Amino acid sequence: MKKPSCRLTILATFCVLTFGLHSCEQKQNEETKEVEKKVTVKSEKPEYFLLRPEVEKAYGYSHAVKIGNSIKISGAVSMDNEGNPTAIGDIEQQIKNCYADLEKILKHYGCTFDDVVKEDIFTTDMAQMLEKSAYRAEIYKNGFPTGSWLEVKGLALPEFMVEIELEAHKPE
Repeated sequence: MKKPSCRLTILATFCVLTFGLHSCEQKQNEETKEVEKKVTVKSEKPEYFLLRPEVEKAYGYSHAVKIGNSIKISGAVSMDNEGNPTAIGDIEQQIKNCYADLEKILKHYGCTFDDVVKEDIFTTDMAQMLEKSAYRAEIYKNGFPTGSWLEVKGLALPEFMVEIELEAHKPE
């Protein structure tokens, strides 16, 4: 009689293990489905902004693109609405003109310079840029963003002495 009870014990153990494993697997599947519900990400369509539509179309770029809460802003240079260089030979005024355009773009997206997280500056004259860069403290009142400053051989037009590009994060 020992053999049937041994078989019954083995059969009972097998049933308990099978049920237990099935129950664990079912619970894991439910947890996975719950996590999948929480991780659903909606597709975000880029929003393009043209500050000077005719100029930007002619050169083939958008001045800014917003995706979600991130805004990428192309380099601003000192130009008028027709794309002609302004403040020729005056790097300090070119810097101010760049920031004036950048402020218009930030405002379009409901942002300020406080929302800027990265700023890259390209200049054809680093010595002058360093000398005249104090104006930035008027722009960034709550701390400076990350970024790089690079001296370059030239910009899009020979009259441009500085170009400033930004990345901003719009809070929700």
